[in-house]
Amino acid sequence: MKTDLKTRDDVSKLVHQFYKKVRQNEEISYFFNESIEDWDAHLEKLTDFWETNLFFKRNYKGNPKLVHQRVDRDFNESIEQKHFGVWLNLWFETVDDYFAGELANRAKNNARNMASHIFMQMYMHRKSKAMD
Repeated sequence: MKTDLKTRDDVSKLVHQFYKKVRQNEEISYFFNESIEDWDAHLEKLTDFWETNLFFKRNYKGNPKLVHQRVDRDFNESIEQKHFGVWLNLWFETVDDYFAGELANRAKNNARNMASHIFMQMYMHRKSKAMD
């Protein structure tokens, strides 16, 4: 029987299982595998991010918007909304594989909102650069 996300260990399990899928996905793996040098550190940082996001702890330090803008630049602004869709589908699948409940649903809703927001921020950043 699935339980809800309750602890940092639960979040860590979710993040690790999710990125196993991401790293093997034909459509988006190269963005991650070619950008991330230290996977252990990255997974720890993302566990901090999601723990902060779900449990309102103040562990995460970083700026996802700037990170995604840099990766988009490194890949010649080739990241498209469909890539965020693949990412989001993998996230939903992983949440549903392991967890059920209020925080599991929040994890999915927050990811959906973040995917839209970050893509729009990347897109607007491209447009602002084009006007310079």
